Amino acid sequence: MRAVVVSEWGGPEVLVEREIERPEPGLGEVLVRVRAAGVNPADWKTRASGALIDWAETPIVGWDVSGTVEAVGPGVTVLSPGDEVFGMPSFPKQAGAYAEYVTAPARHFAPKPATLSHEEAAALPLAALTAWQALVDTAQVSPGQRVLVHAAAGGVGHLAVQIAKARGAYVIGTASAAKHELLRSLGADELIDYRADAFEDAVGEVDVVLDNVGGDTGPRSLKVLRPGGRLVTLPSPDDVPGEAEGVRTGWMLVEPDRQGLLEVAALVADGRLRPLVDTVLPLSEAAKAHQLGEQGRTTGKIVLTVD
Repeated sequence: MRAVVVSEWGGPEVLVEREIERPEPGLGEVLVRVRAAGVNPADWKTRASGALIDWAETPIVGWDVSGTVEAVGPGVTVLSPGDEVFGMPSFPKQAGAYAEYVTAPARHFAPKPATLSHEEAAALPLAALTAWQALVDTAQVSPGQRVLVHAAAGGVGHLAVQIAKARGAYVIGTASAAKHELLRSLGADELIDYRADAFEDAVGEVDVVLDNVGGDTGPRSLKVLRPGGRLVTLPSPDDVPGEAEGVRTGWMLVEPDRQGLLEVAALVADGRLRPLVDTVLPLSEAAKAHQLGEQGRTTGKIVLTVD
């Protein structure tokens, strides 16, 4: 099968296309024919250094998958050949989404939302599960709470805005002014142009902050949280500020989650969640996709198609 492998840890140019052996599903696993693969910051960050991930002998990045079940291994009952599925398999072990086929535990996938193309579905798993697990499982956002989403137009951010809104929250987002109209259409109640205003001077009494940025964003966010509020940090554990009195902080790493995928798919079916696809490129242009992603200017997700 064709795959884009990491020839050595480094810049986008280390992503090279090769023919490698197609995997076979083991006990409890499925073989999925990849139709589209989402591109995430985790892809280019791990490509650069090899850190964090449990790599296979042939390193292949990518965790967002949308495709068709080709075969099932012994013991699989939840999926059958021909099923269209999406998922974030194996993370933080290698999934190898930048390839024609992947194998993974069957319960790392869920039925693809029928209303979405494979490109749209591939934009969902890692980012949507991150937002769901941060806001619902970790912060337990409830109706009437005030939620601040940093980098609200990004891959995780634009989905977090919609998930928080679906939970009945009052949603505040930080983004450049050019993206405010789009975010309002996704349900944001209040928006702050981070280029013009310091968010800590513009808002307060926030219940939950989702930090997609890192750096000094975490410490500054402590100033806007009410007593008992929650700061969920995503970029790195090093970005978590020290504990502040009466405020909970912590780093969250997303996990494969079939039930979370089913919840996300239900929101899509209800019309309360839609992924934004910024750019679609063929698998052979994975290096270009990483170059675009590393510029940090995308709205929504970059997706690779696998013919």
